[in-house]
Amino acid sequence: MVLIPKKTRRQILEHLFKEGVMVVKKDYQACKHNELEDIPNIQVMMVLRSLASRNYLSEIYSWRWHYYTLTNEGIEYLREVLHLPAQVFPSTLTKQRPTRPALAPSEEGGKGKGKGKWEKSED
Repeated sequence: MVLIPKKTRRQILEHLFKEGVMVVKKDYQACKHNELEDIPNIQVMMVLRSLASRNYLSEIYSWRWHYYTLTNEGIEYLREVLHLPAQVFPSTLTKQRPTRPALAPSEEGGKGKGKGKWEKSED
């Protein structure tokens, strides 16, 4: 049985909601978690195991690593616990905006970037 302070548990839940996914190495003696450096690995492992047992996370285990992903029920649960509005979503569910619009012309005026030389024919 591991006792986890409320402050630490809240940090883990906030990070989980922000990212939407978490990875934990199955190492009980690790001093710190690889993403949350100020929190012991065993505390992160136990919080995520608890959430997975209540079907708030889906778990995949491979080669001594646990991969946890939030389910829809888990998102609703974390919104209630962290007192977040319904408009806030984890980063795994938000669509990434392109830095340059797809149909905008490039700086070179549509000449292409190939090896061939493009010359305008004068008729």
